[in-house]
Amino acid sequence: MSIQIYILSKLAKESSYPYKLKKELSEPIPFDKLAHLTESKLYYHFESLTKQGLIEPTEIIKEENRPDKQVFAITEQGLALLPQKIYQLFEKADSLSDTIVGLMNLDFVDRAKIIMILEEKLKKLEKKIDYITSLNMQVKLEGSKKEGGDFLTGYFTSRFNNEGEWISSLIEKVRNGSI
Repeated sequence: MSIQIYILSKLAKESSYPYKLKKELSEPIPFDKLAHLTESKLYYHFESLTKQGLIEPTEIIKEENRPDKQVFAITEQGLALLPQKIYQLFEKADSLSDTIVGLMNLDFVDRAKIIMILEEKLKKLEKKIDYITSLNMQVKLEGSKKEGGDFLTGYFTSRFNNEGEWISSLIEKVRNGSI
């Protein structure tokens, strides 16, 4: 979904063609390589968005000794659906790293709604921490099994606390408009 949001958000600003978007994604930081985005994956998503009626081809640029470039534009339907896709991205994200494309496109959404989604995620994390902690106290283990249980409890609570701190920080940054 994040690739489709990337494509839609770029086309919402200006018409473009797949290779240009991939090149923009790879410079100056090679996000395409970090996200394992190949040209075939990118073209697949362009095709999928076209079939959904969210983007449409507008022209073909022909150059000598170069492949033709098919230029795409976002449709009214695509523009209307972009915010919903961004909200879904935040709702379905398992970690903040899953929301990067959404964070880069907050100008297409209502920040208050993003804050509500993030606050709900924070509450769920707090419940997970409480559950894991209470589970560890309820289960009576001894010896190496207790050590293993304590280790896992510490690992997961630390991980969830860390994620919670980052979500709290993000909420403040979205709220004050610095992101």
